Amino acid sequence: MARVRLSVAERREDLLRAAIEQIEVRGVAAVRIADVASTLGVSNALVLYHFSTKEKLVAAAFTYAAEDDLAHLRKLLGRRTTALRRLRSAVRWYAPTGPAKGWRLWIEGWAAALREPALREVTRDLDRQWKAALAEVIAEGVTAGEFHCPDPHGTALRLTALLDGLAVQLTSYAGAVPRARAQEWVDEAVARELGLAREALTASER
Repeated sequence: MARVRLSVAERREDLLRAAIEQIEVRGVAAVRIADVASTLGVSNALVLYHFSTKEKLVAAAFTYAAEDDLAHLRKLLGRRTTALRRLRSAVRWYAPTGPAKGWRLWIEGWAAALREPALREVTRDLDRQWKAALAEVIAEGVTAGEFHCPDPHGTALRLTALLDGLAVQLTSYAGAVPRARAQEWVDEAVARELGLAREALTASER
């Protein structure tokens, strides 16, 4: 059977997905160009043709993952419903107890970013955009009179800090925090930040 010839964009996307997979399995420090090439059954030279160094491949892989996550976040926040429902669905998805994947990848990224300037910029930009998107929908809810929040940006920072911290606990230390309890903490934090009773969050899902 003749081999399907991929476009440059398709080949790069395949390589980035393979890199993400290998980073999640092996970690940033241990992953090699050969690991990514082997996953797809291609040569090391092909990987290096598209990404001249491992560092550039890793940075591009995290950028690709970040763009995918942000696209999903914008989809959730762009729905035609109340700001509370949009915020609730975004937090539920992003929380380590939710359906979002890749927490192991991002924990690896945070650690590697301490030593890699290019990766540090990728993770910093993702963090900025997440907080800005959440702050925007919170501000919309305040304007619409759905809830009270004097500092949408501060609320977005505190909520993402809680979610990130719980992700580290649940991903790195199995059993340290029961998943149901972690979700309760998230719900309590959202309600408290918005000046709502926790029951109002449940009502928003109906």
